[in-house]
Amino acid sequence: MGVLAALLPAAFGGRLSRLAGLRLRGVWWLFAALGAQIAILEVFNDDGRPALLRVVHLGSYAVAGAFLFANRRLPGLWLLGIGAASNAITIAVNGGVLPASADAMRTAGIPVASGFMNSGPVTDPHLAFLGDVFAIPASIPLADVFSIGDVLIVLGVALASVRVCGTHWTRPWEPSPAAPVGRHRMTARERVLSAAHLPVPGL
Repeated sequence: MGVLAALLPAAFGGRLSRLAGLRLRGVWWLFAALGAQIAILEVFNDDGRPALLRVVHLGSYAVAGAFLFANRRLPGLWLLGIGAASNAITIAVNGGVLPASADAMRTAGIPVASGFMNSGPVTDPHLAFLGDVFAIPASIPLADVFSIGDVLIVLGVALASVRVCGTHWTRPWEPSPAAPVGRHRMTARERVLSAAHLPVPGL
């Protein structure tokens, strides 16, 4: 869903090539978080240490948070960050697992696995309404369960992509130029003189 959200501007005349030219900071933080998620779900989910896997699961959100913070000036990332924080807080208060509704899992056709599940049934879950309570039916491709946080993440990706790429009706986002290193910062007196078009000493 995130990929489709990123491609949304193409339907409205946006230039997807601008995404390729986007300079992101701390990309390795994002890859580390994704790598940790893949490892706990596909490699070590049956190794008999569920407590460790839950810690790594929660830690992957902290690592992803470092990436979001490094790129906080990018439009739309604030919404994505709220969604990620919603999931992370819910995972933290439920022992490292995002609680999933049994009804949602049945609708999506997801069985309860014997090993570690990053999203699954939790006894007496906290903040259950922020868990995976929605579902894409099993009869539809990419059937899965998802949370309010996931919805906000996808919307954040879509907003960021639309802002960066632009549309037929909106101009693409341009990052603010960084201030030159060592640039003189005017004092209040100097700003008054400059506003009155008077010579500012030292400038």
